[in-house]
Amino acid sequence: MAGALSHIRVLDLSRILAGPWAGQLLADLGADVIKVERPGAGDDTRRWGPPWVRGEEGQDTAIAAYYLAANRNKRSMTIDIAQPEGQDLVRQLAAKSDVVLENYKCGGLRKYGLDYEALSAINPRLVYCSITGFGQTGPYAARAGYDFLIQGLGGLMSLTGRPDGEPGAGPMKAGVALTDILTGLYACNAVLAALAWRDQHGAHGRGQHIDLSLLDVQVACLANQALGYLATGENPQRLGNAHPSIVPYQDFPTADGYMILAIGNDGQFQRFCAEAGRPELAADARFATNAQRVAHRARLIPLLNQLTVTRTTAQWIEALEAQAVPCGPINRLSEVFADPQVRARGMAFAMPHPQAGSVPQVACPIRLSATPVENRKAPPALGQHTEEILKELGMDAAARASLKARGVV
Repeated sequence: MAGALSHIRVLDLSRILAGPWAGQLLADLGADVIKVERPGAGDDTRRWGPPWVRGEEGQDTAIAAYYLAANRNKRSMTIDIAQPEGQDLVRQLAAKSDVVLENYKCGGLRKYGLDYEALSAINPRLVYCSITGFGQTGPYAARAGYDFLIQGLGGLMSLTGRPDGEPGAGPMKAGVALTDILTGLYACNAVLAALAWRDQHGAHGRGQHIDLSLLDVQVACLANQALGYLATGENPQRLGNAHPSIVPYQDFPTADGYMILAIGNDGQFQRFCAEAGRPELAADARFATNAQRVAHRARLIPLLNQLTVTRTTAQWIEALEAQAVPCGPINRLSEVFADPQVRARGMAFAMPHPQAGSVPQVACPIRLSATPVENRKAPPALGQHTEEILKELGMDAAARASLKARGVV
């Protein structure tokens, strides 16, 4: 069955995570995504190990797990864009593409004649998405941007970590490159919006340039915390795993570990207190409403800690689920992928790979009823599809061999 975007070709000039994540999502939705990489080296993440899949660094079968996370369903072609003939190949591909993804430094592709202005002159319908650390304008535009730096600069780390005065206090980054991932998702949304606008105008529809910044995305994703600051002028404080506006909504110790309570209304709090054998807490004026529980957080949480340590995590979850009180465990990844719901949804699977035999994958979470996601291709070996794509451009065997001999591809 053809995917929802099977009519779309994407030229992916990006590497590392934000751009490739957007490219993988478009590919999962059916687009033909051509990943252009440097000959001999490829995407930096090919070497970002350990961990490696099916081998050790330097072995033919060794593939960095990092690379495998963001490059499914793509075709890989190697091109040296520093050479004029390599630049011409990119132009030929752009002429036949709907989308270009790139994450070079601001203006970095202009010296090769591969910027938006140059490629849109060849293909006016081209949607060209530039992902940078700080955007195409502003005093930081020329700087390189990295997820960790942006989490700090963009405020996320000021909100993440244990509060001052507690053991292990201090700012903390998220455990995954969250800003990169969010930027990839925004990029995919922006590309789809630009394609929809183009196609509204039929054969005369034009593409456009998308200017997407890691910093902009991080600031936008501060969500309620940003609005809380703008509304009050007060910097929110780190609360560990607690919530600034809902109590109790955090981790609690149990007899054998920890659990999460995510109590969102007063009725749930009443049912929790009844199950815990302390119904009078829900009737206490200091704790009867969420607003009062937030105000008296420092008094309530120690009382709840004394209750939760009396049972195991599993015992609490069984009891509280029966009372419709939101709760859950804090799983390690081994427990995540063993979870019956995760297994039932098929979130982990394997794909055949030309070098490694098979490689593990995490499934796309989008479930479309008419055009379901298809896992067509494993993350490609470096340059795996170069010959195939050159043939599609109409090059004969002699021309292909010449390009290879001169290191253009």
